[in-house]
Amino acid sequence: MKIKIPTKAQCYQMISKMKMMDHIVVHSLQVCRVATFLTEHLNKQHYRLNFDLIQSAALLHDITKTRSFKTREDHALTGGEYLTDHGYPEVGDLVRQHVRLDEYPSPITLGEVEIINYADKRVLHDRVVSLEERLAYILGKYGKIAEHRQRIRQLWEKTKEMETEIFRTLTFSPDDLTHLINSEDRSAEVREYQQACRSISEIG
Repeated sequence: MKIKIPTKAQCYQMISKMKMMDHIVVHSLQVCRVATFLTEHLNKQHYRLNFDLIQSAALLHDITKTRSFKTREDHALTGGEYLTDHGYPEVGDLVRQHVRLDEYPSPITLGEVEIINYADKRVLHDRVVSLEERLAYILGKYGKIAEHRQRIRQLWEKTKEMETEIFRTLTFSPDDLTHLINSEDRSAEVREYQQACRSISEIG
């Protein structure tokens, strides 16, 4: 059975319909760049990752985050539900797990869900940063009590193991990824999104 995946234009339509805040859109575009960059290079090795699935899940991973500031909903869970309800259950499953994976098997396996989860943890706002810098931010924002700090640190240990597996066969390091992505011109992607929004507005 063929997986149903929204096109980039359809992703932009959903983003526009959900009235995502600009800074969350920019963050999502950056996560998409990290995820697809890794996918392209991993697929040159022995992996068979679904590029289109990863691209759409990365663009839509924060689809309900803007409204969550008011509702206090779990945006990973409701984002997954939103996409499943719109006919994209496989994309929804990746979105649902972008904060925490259902499983962290040992030995580590790499699939689309791991790439989305890892890519999100490498992007702080609109910048690609190290896991350590992202951890410091998360601890400062969500680690107010000891139990939460311990849970976050345990999650990050699992993510570090995932990072090691991702880069095991690649010719560049996690630090190289930061420089490679941050040095690229993002204006074309931003213009593409803005043009899509204008077209959606004109049609509406």
